[in-house]
Amino acid sequence: MSDGLHVHLQQEAPIPLAAAVHCAAGEVLALVGPSGSGKSTLLRSIAGLYQAEEGRIVCGDHVWFDSATQVNVATANRRIGMVFQQFALFPHLSALENIAEAMLQYPKAQRLARAQVWLQRVHLNGLGHRLPRQLSGGQQQRVAVARALAREPEVLLLDEPFSAVDRSTRESLYQELSELRAELKMPVLLVTHDIDEATLLADRMSILDAGRTLQTDTPEQLLQAPNSHRVARLMGMRNIYAGKILAQENTHTLIDWHGTALKVGTQKSFSVGSDITWAMPTSGVLLMPSRNRSTDALDNTIDVQVQLMLALGEQYRISVQHKNQTLTMNVPRHIAQRYRLEVGQFLQVRLRGETIHLMPSN
Repeated sequence: MSDGLHVHLQQEAPIPLAAAVHCAAGEVLALVGPSGSGKSTLLRSIAGLYQAEEGRIVCGDHVWFDSATQVNVATANRRIGMVFQQFALFPHLSALENIAEAMLQYPKAQRLARAQVWLQRVHLNGLGHRLPRQLSGGQQQRVAVARALAREPEVLLLDEPFSAVDRSTRESLYQELSELRAELKMPVLLVTHDIDEATLLADRMSILDAGRTLQTDTPEQLLQAPNSHRVARLMGMRNIYAGKILAQENTHTLIDWHGTALKVGTQKSFSVGSDITWAMPTSGVLLMPSRNRSTDALDNTIDVQVQLMLALGEQYRISVQHKNQTLTMNVPRHIAQRYRLEVGQFLQVRLRGETIHLMPSN
């Protein structure tokens, strides 16, 4: 038996595709990228709603699409559960009836009984008689999730499923999906443009751009070690700069950043004198003084001036400038108050060299 879902699709036009993804049973894989990156096209291809020129889609032991052998299983014969951004519920059917519609292989009495069980699992017990218009956005999306899972699918496809509800409801749905997925033994593909959402829900993320898979890895690894400037940008990294390798020492690599020498963790795949791109998460820029720990050997102290302070709940997003280069850092509100930070202020910050990641120059 094949492990999970394997997809490889390629074409030049009308929508460029060069995508390859694998999602294991019980895994959540997030497809992330800008508008037009091919995320929804990839999902529609898996569902059988779009046919690429070349490629192969295999789920478990079942070949759903193979251009070489001209196999293309109809959508109705692919065991797919799909949840859309706009819910796509039947407006004339109750919540219970919407879920029951996904189980036409069972007698009607069984369908309604099974639908009632799913209503309970998504915390909508007692609301089965309501029409979609009588439900909140979050409740409608819970019905949509229950309907998708009631099909007993081999793969669950989520296409921007939380973007149409408010933040509070979205966070509740995150929690409920996490609870449900603990019981699911199927591949789950989540299309989202929200990096925070993908990081929270996904085991792995696949970064797409212009129909091409750029990098697939865990959220943590993608944030720490993007393989290119483009991936770093698509991951929402703000601190990305050009530099040059000055030296390769035993304990560190030394890079030049517009006349400032920075110590970074040893990355000897780059030769001395080569141009590079380097990136650092906002958590790598610190206000706090050094505590003389062993990792402090890779700290880089620089002088900066505060350019912008943006309050974001319990944190400030702060832009500082060093030699006409802008750095972004996130500072807890109580720390900003302790330092009495304000626009125009001069201060020193530490760049944690162990968080600086080197990439080939573009």
